[in-house]
Amino acid sequence: MDVSIDAITNNIQLALAPVFLLTAVATLLNAISVRLARNVDRMRAIQQTLFSGELKDLRTIEHLQREANESKMRGRLCTLAIFFDVLSGIFISLTVLELFFFQAGAVRSLQTTYVIWTFVLGLISFMTSLSIVLAEVVYAYRSAGWSSPKN
Repeated sequence: MDVSIDAITNNIQLALAPVFLLTAVATLLNAISVRLARNVDRMRAIQQTLFSGELKDLRTIEHLQREANESKMRGRLCTLAIFFDVLSGIFISLTVLELFFFQAGAVRSLQTTYVIWTFVLGLISFMTSLSIVLAEVVYAYRSAGWSSPKN
């Protein structure tokens, strides 16, 4: 194992390159969490309105029930996107650790196989999360209450 300052600096630089992808993972996680929180708040408001017993108009009740079901689906999509985003973060973090330990000479067996697979799985998980977020955004737009019963 090479312990010179130049070797250590090079090892740290190589291991930290995927950390920039972790920044994107964290940013996406924040955006999804905000969407999920807004969705949960809306769901609670709908349920409070429905269960208060103040509504008598059947069309309004049906509209709110449909909106509640759509909010439930959006929540599921956000949760699934969070799962894949966190999974991506785990794989990318493993890649960083592997690169650091492999470059430091602590581990030598099958180094390229592990690094390649964790990095690729991290990217696939990230792209899956992005795709689910896109689906949730499109679903949210299409299910918006443009034709509420009061219009």
